[in-house]
Amino acid sequence: MARKKAHTPEEIVARLRQVEVIVGQGKSVAEAVRSIGVTEPTYDRWRTEFGRLKLDQVKRLKALERENARLREAVSDLTLEKVILKEAAAQGG
Repeated sequence: MARKKAHTPEEIVARLRQVEVIVGQGKSVAEAVRSIGVTEPTYDRWRTEFGRLKLDQVKRLKALERENARLREAVSDLTLEKVILKEAAAQGG
């Protein structure tokens, strides 16, 4: 089975709110989760990650995660360059 495109954080927060409304109307969590078109493990994962956040907080979290990944890559690149230069200096000197 092919995996669908990942949901945006905004979509996830909206779906979590939909589940809250449906459960508030007296349906079970399982029924509510099915109605938004995801599996229970996906819902649980989303709730853990986004459940207590507001939409603006989710956007900021995702922006910080992207920035963190970019910075980690930069540090990794610089560390590799440092190792290469150190080895070159050791061989030449």
